[in-house]
Amino acid sequence: MKLHLAGAMAGLTMLAGIGASAAQDVIITPEQEVVIREYVQKKPLASIDLPGVELNIGSTVPETVELRALEVPDVTYRYVVVGNRTVLVDPGTRRIVRVIE
Repeated sequence: MKLHLAGAMAGLTMLAGIGASAAQDVIITPEQEVVIREYVQKKPLASIDLPGVELNIGSTVPETVELRALEVPDVTYRYVVVGNRTVLVDPGTRRIVRVIE
């Protein structure tokens, strides 16, 4: 019985790891990140607070938050500034894909 339970737990742990890595498959190249940082500095937004929302990849930004378009080539994400950090959001799902310190 212990052997079956240990195998099941190992399998669940592996699946959890796969799910976590799938959420992090968003690829922002270092060059794109530099361009995004420069863009946000040129077009600053007021920083907002989002009580109850953790700034983690995969967390959802509420519908009440206005997302701004990034006029950056090859980047389809939108952004908002939360707690003085730039947060990239998938506009279709409103999920956080990257937090830039």
